[in-house]
Amino acid sequence: MNEWTRCVVSPEVSHEGFASLAVPVFRASTIPFADAKAYATRRERGEEGYSYGLYGTPTSRTLEKKITALHGGVRTLLAPSGQAAISITMLQLLAQGDRVLIPDTVYPPVRDFADTDLARLGIETRYYDPTDLTALAALIDDRTRLVWIESPGSTTMEVQDMSAIADLAHQRGALVGCDNTWASPLYFKPLRHGADIVIEALTKFFGGHSDVLMGSLTVKDPAVATRIRAGLGRMGIGVSPDDCSLVLRGMETMALRMDHGARVARRLIERLQSHRLVRRVLYPALPGSPGHELWKRDFNGASGVFSVVFTEKATPHVFAALDTLKAFAIGASWGGTRSLAAPMPVRAVRSVRAWTEPDTVLRLSVGLEDEDDLAADIDRFLDYLEQHCPANTLR
Repeated sequence: MNEWTRCVVSPEVSHEGFASLAVPVFRASTIPFADAKAYATRRERGEEGYSYGLYGTPTSRTLEKKITALHGGVRTLLAPSGQAAISITMLQLLAQGDRVLIPDTVYPPVRDFADTDLARLGIETRYYDPTDLTALAALIDDRTRLVWIESPGSTTMEVQDMSAIADLAHQRGALVGCDNTWASPLYFKPLRHGADIVIEALTKFFGGHSDVLMGSLTVKDPAVATRIRAGLGRMGIGVSPDDCSLVLRGMETMALRMDHGARVARRLIERLQSHRLVRRVLYPALPGSPGHELWKRDFNGASGVFSVVFTEKATPHVFAALDTLKAFAIGASWGGTRSLAAPMPVRAVRSVRAWTEPDTVLRLSVGLEDEDDLAADIDRFLDYLEQHCPANTLR
């Protein structure tokens, strides 16, 4: 064999006796076949077989199976982001003339996708109050193909009655999809409560280090998985095995990170709740937070992500007060090792029930920093608000 050829043809190496606790990274675009017959019959390998890197490698399949097991589903598919997983699901399950129902509290990019792209394709979107089952039931008709749930809701944290919504949808032949990113399957399993599809933004708690973008969709009907998988292939959408290895690594510490975040979040919430310039804290685990009783009934825990509503007088100073933070970083997302603060406008992304409280809501997510450092940050933040709001400021 010529040396040029030796440079590109790899020798066979025995794997016997070798094992690793870490999942190996298998990179591939082309997958070679043993002979011409194997290539000609490659489609007979089925969805679990390997034929081209776009459709998966052992690394991505390992991640899919781990997520499937956590959710109690039958199949998981991966997408380049959580938003991509949602968009792809809707594109593959909806057609011209269909209707999709989406909660008014949905993640704003999903609303933008529905209003722009689904509308362009002739798919009707109707938004519903996530806490009003009667109004939702009136919206479900024979054209409704999908009822979407995001529980808790983006920013304002409303918990939805998954089981009741699933019953309403299934009676009319509609599927139910759920964005479960806030809770992860450690704290809530939508498929057990009637959902047909569950989405996770693996970017957040699963990845855990703010250095990877990925999403997943897990289903309980293999036919739904086959339909969406075919669409992924037609659109040429896949994920990097290197990114999959980062998510797999993050999963190993996810339970510990989420447990720490939840414990510290509760203590920070107590600090905030007692302050005169805080109107209320939105957190499903708190009595009085929208859907708290549903959270108690259905969830196994609460993540370290919550929102703070300030008084009318304090709210205009929230942006400037963020500059006092030292441990919290200012940025979107959550679930990484760093705690994050993100001021979120609400009124512009509500169309069913008007948001009547101060428009800017501060979303906080707890990472892995020491509790005392985070508490000192909260104190600095609140001290700034105190300095800019007179002592007689009313709630």
